[in-house]
Amino acid sequence: MKRFFLAVFLLTVFFACESQPKQTNLTLTGSVFGTTYKIVCQNTTVNYQKSIDSLFYLVNKSISTYLPSSDISLINKGDTSVVADAILLELMKKTKEIYTKTDGYFDPTVGNLVNAWGFGPKNEKRNLDTLEVQKQMELVGFDKVQVINQKIIKKDPAIYLDFNSIGKGFGIDVVARFLEQKKIENYMIEIGGEIRAKGVKNKNKPWRIQLQNPVVTDVNDAFTIINLSNNSMATSGNYRKFRIAENGQKYVHTINPKTGFATESNLLSVSVIAALDCADVDAYATAFMAMGVEKTKKFLLEHTEIKAILIYLDAQQNLASFSNYDEGL
Repeated sequence: MKRFFLAVFLLTVFFACESQPKQTNLTLTGSVFGTTYKIVCQNTTVNYQKSIDSLFYLVNKSISTYLPSSDISLINKGDTSVVADAILLELMKKTKEIYTKTDGYFDPTVGNLVNAWGFGPKNEKRNLDTLEVQKQMELVGFDKVQVINQKIIKKDPAIYLDFNSIGKGFGIDVVARFLEQKKIENYMIEIGGEIRAKGVKNKNKPWRIQLQNPVVTDVNDAFTIINLSNNSMATSGNYRKFRIAENGQKYVHTINPKTGFATESNLLSVSVIAALDCADVDAYATAFMAMGVEKTKKFLLEHTEIKAILIYLDAQQNLASFSNYDEGL
């Protein structure tokens, strides 16, 4: 097999340097969810840093598997007394919809496998054999989890829920709703590469990002320019999050919920763009990585409201791409 070096997608948001009369821009930065965030708001003189950090705290307290005292951590430990808050209830509802729509390719019940393969908070880094995977797969399936009287009921107490594949996007949505409640109609929110934008930036220009060509290392060679105004975008790929076992086997962070294995499909990277919640595109990006190229293409044909840019290896192991993105989106 030929060896390819896939350049990391470089998400560069073009912020206008010019200022306009009577216009004040607010830029907030910080750390959250194990990564960094950047929020740009137009036409506001109020610093909402403390309020936004408080919102991030509430999201972490609800769904972070890295916080032992979070609601989801307690539920994963078997605590049946936890009453799900509004955050967890919304994620459960949204997950059920996307789980059904993707035929189970988006499934947070792969949490035990995420841990076992070494990509979760437990950091086990095991090299599972087929029998071990089959045993773990008995605990996979979002249809084995339901909400009754605001409590999450698992068919098997050992089922482990992991919402990290949708958490960054959801955190962005929480902030977006807050900003809109404050009558801020022009903003851009980015957390760890996931982005949601609304309205315009300075001089009524749309929020645009440059997606770097993954084949060419020249940062000035754009793969495409994306208009993100009134859209959300999420990118997922296995070119950064992987580990190599002692036997040389490569394991990637995208666990296939159909097989239970942490091995690569022919799809190396996917960026999803849509006028949906950022949580939605975050989840779809994860699902597409597990689906592979052909299933993803079929899904996109059936769901034209979702746009995607796929980077993959073709039958000859050459780097190739597919996109149904229309710059007029």
